[in-house]
Amino acid sequence: MEADLVAQRAALFCLARQHADWTYPDLAAAVGRSESWVKKWLSRFKHATTSDLTLFQSRSHARHTPPPSTSPPVVERILSIRDDPPDHLRRVPGPRTILYFLQQDAEALALGVPLPRSTRTIWKVLRAHWRIATELPPHHQPLEPPEPLAELQADFTDIGSIPAEPGGKRQHGVEACFFEDVGSRQVPYAEINADFHAETALAAVIACLRRTGLIGTLTFDRDPRWVGSPSGRDFPSALMRFLLCVGITPNVCPPRRPDKKGYVERLIKTYQTECILLEHPETEEAANEVTEAFLRHYHAERPHQGRGMGNRPPLVAFPTLPTRPPLPEVVDPDRWLISIHGQAFARTVQPNGSVAAEGHHYYIKQALAGQKVVLVVNAPEQAFSVLLGREVIKSVAIKGLVGQALPFEEYAARMLEEARSEYRRWLQHQRRLHQLSLWAS
Repeated sequence: MEADLVAQRAALFCLARQHADWTYPDLAAAVGRSESWVKKWLSRFKHATTSDLTLFQSRSHARHTPPPSTSPPVVERILSIRDDPPDHLRRVPGPRTILYFLQQDAEALALGVPLPRSTRTIWKVLRAHWRIATELPPHHQPLEPPEPLAELQADFTDIGSIPAEPGGKRQHGVEACFFEDVGSRQVPYAEINADFHAETALAAVIACLRRTGLIGTLTFDRDPRWVGSPSGRDFPSALMRFLLCVGITPNVCPPRRPDKKGYVERLIKTYQTECILLEHPETEEAANEVTEAFLRHYHAERPHQGRGMGNRPPLVAFPTLPTRPPLPEVVDPDRWLISIHGQAFARTVQPNGSVAAEGHHYYIKQALAGQKVVLVVNAPEQAFSVLLGREVIKSVAIKGLVGQALPFEEYAARMLEEARSEYRRWLQHQRRLHQLSLWAS
């Protein structure tokens, strides 16, 4: 842009010397600029003190003299109005309000000096004298990664190169589910599946834990396949209850906070850019092959620039991982109840005197039909404390609990069945929403 302008100015300079009889319109038409532009630059050429190329360069529009400063007495009046506003104002005045009062202030007018005419000038005075708080830049502190196998992060990602089945239940064709160890950046388990739902997601978690043993924490987002559908459930999802019962802490990210599982998010970006977008698999079998090849390269050859990795591949930085306790042989299937001790559910008593919670009905009292009661979880007693107002009117045992320890394989099969039921309820809920949308349209 600047080169074009220099050429046009140089052309104008030469034309003005060669054709002294040309008018401003003639010169403007010759260089393709406006008459005012021609007049301005001819005036500069006339009064120029140099004849080198700097004559044709643009000039800064910055001020040649500093702007007039606000006199100290006026600054004192501005701060006085800010700190001690008129009694009838009843709020802290801002720059616009101060400008209004300043123009009517007898003391300011008596000073005989120019008063500010812009709210920006008053804002600068307030900012310079700490009447407006200065926001300090955020201080970013790098996170110290935990010990290997202390925390895993899990997430799904679409393999967009595989087309979805026409008329299929899901809008995507095939997904990959990754489990990344935060401490060592290794991927102990990854799975490719064309139909991830609550049951298959839980099966992937169990398969991962068979390899790693009992980790400390599993972090994931609020995907319904992890946490269950937001409607129709009072208790945690099957996957959440499974983790709590085997002794693993589920860490659910807040809504719209993918940074809380940033390690696996970064892994997925690397997987997409360095594997899927390059290999472009078109079948599930091809996706499995390229994913396995990518993970071999990722673990043993690709230098990792993460904190604590020393620009080395994960298997070089952490050749051996600590041994974690294996999955328990016997599981208390009701252990998860401790995590929701004290949780309350508001319910309206039905005409038959009962209320519903987690698909089970509890009889309260028929005389309370139409009134609101609160069911408070009492985990030690495995019961609901029923509150009417502030008074506990009765206690009812929580239904659906197992009541005895189970072998792990039997417990895992039971939780997979419950996850399958969750998925069916989710499908029914989606169908109802679809029907409602069709009726509304």
